[in-house]
Amino acid sequence: MSFIIEDFRQSSIDNWYWFQEALSPEEIELLEKLQADIPFKQAVINANPHDLEEYRKSEIKWLPQHMDECRWLYEKFVKMVTEANNSLWHFELTGIFDDLQYTVYHEGGGHYDWHMDIGSGIFSRRKVSITLQLSDPDEYEGGDFEFLLGKDIIKLPRKKGCAIVFPSFFLHRVSPVTKGVRKSLVLWISGQPYR
Repeated sequence: MSFIIEDFRQSSIDNWYWFQEALSPEEIELLEKLQADIPFKQAVINANPHDLEEYRKSEIKWLPQHMDECRWLYEKFVKMVTEANNSLWHFELTGIFDDLQYTVYHEGGGHYDWHMDIGSGIFSRRKVSITLQLSDPDEYEGGDFEFLLGKDIIKLPRKKGCAIVFPSFFLHRVSPVTKGVRKSLVLWISGQPYR
């Protein structure tokens, strides 16, 4: 199986990177079969869990690294992050501490408010985040994946199968889904904490 990724776009001004066709329709179909038997959990947050629904409303499940059927996904994600990192940031990356997170945002306000993926404890090791779009743009309304860069809100591509790669300290959100369902797959690549 080849992991050559073609047809990418790069944004050096905003310092993020994207792959227009990170996964093919056949690979997305395979992924959906892989995740089908893994139970969902309610997504949580580390900061102020009392206001959870105001801050984050989604369901998640984890695709474990040790699951042989998922190895190809991890390899593709690492290859994309490596390309982006070598082109833009040159962070010292050492590995993966978290499993792949499969996330579903349902209509009626599924969202994740402004946040960074880097934080305290083990989260301080996250250096690069990658999120992959699993839903067709016409399958849902709202649910925009956005960056806050300075005072500008940047709406990211919504194409099914595309991947966005960005530093884990970027402020980003998923706006409320008002119709349909938005699905995504997320991974974080880690390194030594900044110092």
